[in-house]
Amino acid sequence: MVFSSITFLFRFIPIFMILYFAAPRRMKNIILFLGSLVFYAWGEPVYVLLMLFSTVSDYIHGRLIDACRGRSTAKALLISSIVINLGILGFFKYSDFLIGIVNQLFGCNIPLLNLPLPIGISFYTFQTMSYTIDCYRGEAKVQKNILDFGVYVTMFPQLIAGPIVKYREVEEQLHQRKPDIVAISYGCCRFITGLAKKVLLANNLGLLWTEISGKSPADLTVLGAWLGVVAYAFQIYFDFSGYSDMAIGLGTILGFHFPENFNYPYVAKSITDFWRRWHISLSSWFREYVYIPLGGNRRGLPRQLLNILIVWTLTGIWHGAGWNFLLWGLWFALWLVMEKMVLGRVLKVLPAMVGRVYTWLVVLVGWVFFAIESGAGALEYLYVMFGQGTAGLYDSPTMFILLEYRVLLAFAVVAATPLVHRLAEALMRATGSVTVAVRRVLEKVIPALLLLASIAYIVEASYNPFLYFRF
Repeated sequence: MVFSSITFLFRFIPIFMILYFAAPRRMKNIILFLGSLVFYAWGEPVYVLLMLFSTVSDYIHGRLIDACRGRSTAKALLISSIVINLGILGFFKYSDFLIGIVNQLFGCNIPLLNLPLPIGISFYTFQTMSYTIDCYRGEAKVQKNILDFGVYVTMFPQLIAGPIVKYREVEEQLHQRKPDIVAISYGCCRFITGLAKKVLLANNLGLLWTEISGKSPADLTVLGAWLGVVAYAFQIYFDFSGYSDMAIGLGTILGFHFPENFNYPYVAKSITDFWRRWHISLSSWFREYVYIPLGGNRRGLPRQLLNILIVWTLTGIWHGAGWNFLLWGLWFALWLVMEKMVLGRVLKVLPAMVGRVYTWLVVLVGWVFFAIESGAGALEYLYVMFGQGTAGLYDSPTMFILLEYRVLLAFAVVAATPLVHRLAEALMRATGSVTVAVRRVLEKVIPALLLLASIAYIVEASYNPFLYFRF
């Protein structure tokens, strides 16, 4: 069940919200927990048991770690929790990939397991791991109510594609949250904004990428290749940031405050800056639970560079079981290392536009590795991008596609920058009577129009994937 579906918008969410807000305060967590299980079981009726096992396992580990605090047993329990979590994640996500490597290296014929990947397993596994680690460190209070802990793990707004929420960030809200009409209004607008980004921008840009990536390299022009990867870059941004907006909006309606996950990454002036703005919750998770424990930047430059390499190897692998994801992670590790060594200092003295162009080029090449599973296919696509193809710079079909999508691409460029947000802030600060009247009209009209347009698209369209569901 995806947020941008008729089932969710007109069946699940109305029924759930009626039950949730009609329930007395002491019953709200029960409604949220059961509703989240129904939401997940709609698409994963078997794997809901796996999620419940992870929930119970880390709840028990948290209680035991707290009971054994100060003794070596607590560390053993922490290791046990990490091994179980990573073992489950590794089995379902990487077993076939590893079997394939063994078969190729040793000439074996071990049959693949062909297990479907449990939706959201990478996200909720990292959440439960952060809980036990924080309990061990003393940075989070142990949760003694298994229902409240179950709500934290299974909460449907951010269950299957984040943002990754640490337990300590919502600990108080699990017990104390009150309906707030202002927050509910903001949450609705935030959800609608995310829905529009997803269905009006990401889905249509995805059609453009599908059309171009479906061509053979021999038929692909330089302009077509660049047009395709730009479309994919915008698709994955609006797809994932749109989902995060919807998750944050739904959480706000329910009384939770989830962390922001995106901060206009395509205006970044360096790759370091880009990864402070893209998938912020994942970057902060790896920084807090891998990079800093490895020593961070406290043990000299060589060790810092090694730590960056380790973190980005893991980041690439986290996204999927494929060589392309490993290459993608190593690609960004390369540029982050160079920025730490010398390139970062050079970028600081250059005009901001130079940094933005450099960042866009690096990121777009990275998206080629990310989007095309075959390493050979990715290299062929890059050859065309940089003028090594046989179809020339451009042709009539490519120009037709560009003209057909020019308005959508223009909207995507504007929506990927803070321009609209800054205009809205300026309008909010204005005090003139006419301006205030216009603002009040726009506050009601724009969300309504976006919602109507999004629903109309959902009803008519057949292309409606969420890219990050497979990670």
